[in-house]
Parts: sequence; C-alpha cells; structure tokens
Amino acid sequence: MLDRWSQESFGNKLNKPYAHIMFGARQTGKSTLIKNLLPEDATIFDLSEPAARASFSARPGDFVKICKAIPRGKSPHYVFIDEVQAVPALFDAVQHLYDSDKNRFRFVLCGSSARKLRLTGANLLPGRSFLHHLYPLVMNEQPYADARSSSILLKLPGNKLSNPFPSWSLIERLTYGSLPGIVTAGIEDRGDLLKSYAVIYLEEEIRREALVKDWGAFLRFLQMAAAESGKIVNFAAISKETGISQPTVKSYYQLLEDIYVGFRVQAFTQSQRKNLLSTPRFLFFDLGVRHAAAGLTPSADTVKADPGAIFEQWVGIELWKRLQYIGGKLMYQRTKDGSEIDFIIETEGSLIPMEVKWTEKPSMQDARHLLTFVEENRKCCSQGYIICRCEHLMKLHDRITAVPWFMI
Repeated sequence: MLDRWSQESFGNKLNKPYAHIMFGARQTGKSTLIKNLLPEDATIFDLSEPAARASFSARPGDFVKICKAIPRGKSPHYVFIDEVQAVPALFDAVQHLYDSDKNRFRFVLCGSSARKLRLTGANLLPGRSFLHHLYPLVMNEQPYADARSSSILLKLPGNKLSNPFPSWSLIERLTYGSLPGIVTAGIEDRGDLLKSYAVIYLEEEIRREALVKDWGAFLRFLQMAAAESGKIVNFAAISKETGISQPTVKSYYQLLEDIYVGFRVQAFTQSQRKNLLSTPRFLFFDLGVRHAAAGLTPSADTVKADPGAIFEQWVGIELWKRLQYIGGKLMYQRTKDGSEIDFIIETEGSLIPMEVKWTEKPSMQDARHLLTFVEENRKCCSQGYIICRCEHLMKLHDRITAVPWFMI
C-alpha cells in the first residue's frame, strides 16, 4: 500500500476505545486504508454488496446477533462496516453493542454519503465515536519530484512519507486529478476510468439511496455544474439552461456536497467594502472527475483550452483538502466592479490572500488586488501570495511573494 498522510494518526486512534466513522467520496481510498490497518481477524461487512445490504436492511437486529456470536478474546475484536450509510439502522445496533461492553469490540464504520443519514436523523454515536474524513491525494501524498517542493503556505504536520504515490507533472495533475486509483492506473486507462466514475459510480450512489427522481434532469445539471466548476454559482442561469427549477438546482448542489464530490467556497464578508458579492463559488472535489462529468475528455488538450481557469481550480481544491485535515476556512472575494482575490485562507485568526496566475513570470501587475487587500486588512494579514508556474520563490514586494505551484 502507498502511504497516505492520515494513516499514522488514524491508526493510532483506532486503538482508542471508541467507534470510528470515516466519510469521503467513492474511490478516495477509505476501504483500502482501513483494511490495511485492521488486524487479520477483523470481521468485515461490505454493504455495497446487494445481498448483504438487503439482508441487514430487512433485519438489522441480525448484526447484533452475529457480533455477539464472535468469541470473546483478550483484546477487542475489530468490526468494519463499509458503505454504512446504506443501512442507517446499524448505527443503533453499534451503539447497543458499544454501550453493553465498551471493550469487547472496536467498530469502524465507513461511508460515502451523509445525505441519507441526515435525512433519516441517523444516530452518529455522539460521545462514543471519532469522526474522520478522507479526500483525494494532497501534495504530501503525491509530491512533485523537484527537491525544492516543500510547502511554505499550508504545511501538513508530520514527517515526509516514505512510500508516496507516483510523482506527476502539473499538466498531468490538471488533466487527471488526484484519485488514488487514477494516479496508479496506466495512462491509457485513466480517461475511461474517470468517465465511468462520473456516470456509473455517481449513478449507483444516487440511485441506491433514491436521492433523485429524475435521473435525466440530474445528468443535465451535473454536466452544467461541472462545466461551471470554479465560478460563482448562478442558480437562475443553470435553471434556465437545464429546464430545472431553482429549488431543485439548489438541492442538487447540496446533493453533490453530501456525497463529497463538491464543495462551496464562501465569499469573504469581513471587509468594510459595500460592493462585495456574497454568492459562493462551487468546485468539484477532483479535476479528473470534473472534466469527465462536464462531458470533456480528460487530456492535455482539455487543459490547454483553458489552462488558467483549470489551474485556479486545482489550487483551490488542493488548499481545501488540506484545510479539511488541519482546520481553517477557504474563501474568495469579488467586488461588483470586478476586483477579485481568488482565494483567502482564514486560520488561527490570520488571513492569507492568494491570486492564481498561469504565468512563469509574475509581476506586481498581477498583485495589485492582493496589495490592496493586505493594506485594508493590516491587523490580520501581513503577506499576500501569487501562486504561479515560476521556478523559484520571488519577492515582488515587501508584502507580496510569488510561490511556485509545487510549494503551496
């Protein structure tokens, strides 16, 4: 198994006497990570298998009976339930077993959707569980081959991984994204795998939970939402283009968030300016899936058709994933007259504004909005950054630094 950044901390927590719940999109490596850390005698229930899902849906009490039949050992017995959102009643069964004897079992529950759990008011074991998330690969897990590639902006804690995923060029990252199975696949297979993810996996996820009644309408929305990824959401325009009501469009966006394939970047509202836009931006969680969902062929030609916008999305996705692990908030700022800051990180009371430019030779012309933002927010912002394709760190101004993409 190739190294994941969270495997050491997650493995250490697995030994603690609590249940463990891990959420994340399909194919982010949740099951692989968990199974690699479990002892060989662990009991595993895979609810993506139709027979198991149907059986426990009809008789969730059978889960309690099966667990109680497991011989008691000197150490806790690990029980892993994969795709647990398919049978929410199993959370109650886990609570019953946990409360009966906190040291007999270690329950690990894994899911790829929070929607059904939220709608059914599922018991997520408050006070009895640790909640974990897993995302597509971050740069720590798939570092750039250049020796200068250590992060200077949002560095994840921990040591350098000893067995990371294969290093890719920037174009490859913008083309195929960062799902573990895509990164390790042959180049000839990546496009087909991403297309199947965008249709087959999403359809299976959504149909299984009866989340969408009109699949054709959702596919129209999905293609439009993917094409518009990275932009400020325009519900009215998408509604008009797809023939879907605005309330339904909004519910579809929420659905993408609930199955962890998209996220909102909220507008920065702490400024004293009066002409700020407040509508969020929406990004897909992975560029390869985004291309396929938009009906585009994941290829270098797709990237070269609009490299700046795709590069900006890649930076936003990378920042967002890291912030989910270490804490913090990702925002943007845009005024009605067109002044814009691509991304603003809020962490530990400080603001870090960033502009993303598809250039190898950044200049202060690229940083004019950044400098204004830094001046307006002196109390909590000391430096602005341009993320670009330069080869070295560059000091453009006392308060503006240009950063190579592989050092964010």
